[in-house]
Amino acid sequence: MLFALAGAVAVANVYFAQPLLATLSADFGISEGAVGAIVTLTQIGYGLGLFFIVPLGDLLDRKRLILVQLVLLALALTVVGVSGTASVLLIGMSLMGFLAVVTQSLVVFAASLAGPAQRGRVVGLVTSGVVIGILLARTASGLLADLASWRAVYLASAALTLVLTLALHHELPHRTTPRPDLDYGRLLASTVSLFTRERVFRDRALLALLVFAAFSTLWSCVALPLSEPPQSLTHTAIGAFGLVGAAGALAAAPAGRLHDRGFAQRTTGTALALLVASWLPLAFTRESLWALAVGAIVLDLAVQAVHVTNQSLIYGLRPDAGGRLIGGYMVFYSIGSATGALASTTVYAAAGWGAVCVLGAAISAAALVLWAATRHRARA
Repeated sequence: MLFALAGAVAVANVYFAQPLLATLSADFGISEGAVGAIVTLTQIGYGLGLFFIVPLGDLLDRKRLILVQLVLLALALTVVGVSGTASVLLIGMSLMGFLAVVTQSLVVFAASLAGPAQRGRVVGLVTSGVVIGILLARTASGLLADLASWRAVYLASAALTLVLTLALHHELPHRTTPRPDLDYGRLLASTVSLFTRERVFRDRALLALLVFAAFSTLWSCVALPLSEPPQSLTHTAIGAFGLVGAAGALAAAPAGRLHDRGFAQRTTGTALALLVASWLPLAFTRESLWALAVGAIVLDLAVQAVHVTNQSLIYGLRPDAGGRLIGGYMVFYSIGSATGALASTTVYAAAGWGAVCVLGAAISAAALVLWAATRHRARA
């Protein structure tokens, strides 16, 4: 539970801005077409952290690495909360994303403490917490922004991060696995070599890129049509759809158990088909909030089922290189999220919500095609 809670709080920081985009655009003079860059830069920072920080868990004591990341994350959140110009805001967001990868360090740590027969279930349970953090981030940020200001969102998160740092310092065990005979440069190089050698790693990483591009296409852009007529919703109301999407967390633990039972491929195929279908109700978001709720639930269930299955499969390839495998995999997650955020807000500014839904459906269909073409390579 502590792993899940800490992961939820850390990853939430990456998503706080999504229901606040209209307000940040007005406060900092950023155009509607360019405001997606706030989310994109955060995701770029996250991607860099995945490559440069998460693999360190295979080399250093994971407890110490996690604690240092959390303290620095609290500092970056403070920079965002007190930023007075767009440039300081963007720098702070990038640093925050870079350090928020402590979430994945926690996932790898949990997986390393679990036996092979329970690994999918454990990863699924921790990922459930992470999913809840991702989706409730919108609810929390929208509510706090309406009650106080958008700055209160980041300053409150900085304080909570420091509290969790103390709890983790008290509870986490120190390193339990042998240290590999690698320096930092060779450690990073081995992440690339794992990608070239392991086909399942490559296939699942590319699948993550597409799945999270679809995920980000919805959640990075939906605040824009919801804040405009005919809906004209408040920050709190927009953020409340995170409560609906949090149903996606329900898919994480069952997907992990299905992996443990050998049904990874069936789970992936079914989830991707649902991902494609989710964009039909989402297309009616302007006309019906119920349509948005149904589409968001289906989309989030599908994305998280694929995500947990992916992580369980690739960690099983080389448990001794779990940090490098999960970090490398999540780089593609971050690339997909950043691409979806920028593409969706750009398409929305040019052609409206209908075109965004077409974009999301096309990305989802591409993921389904990729899975169908590569499923015979998987080991489960």
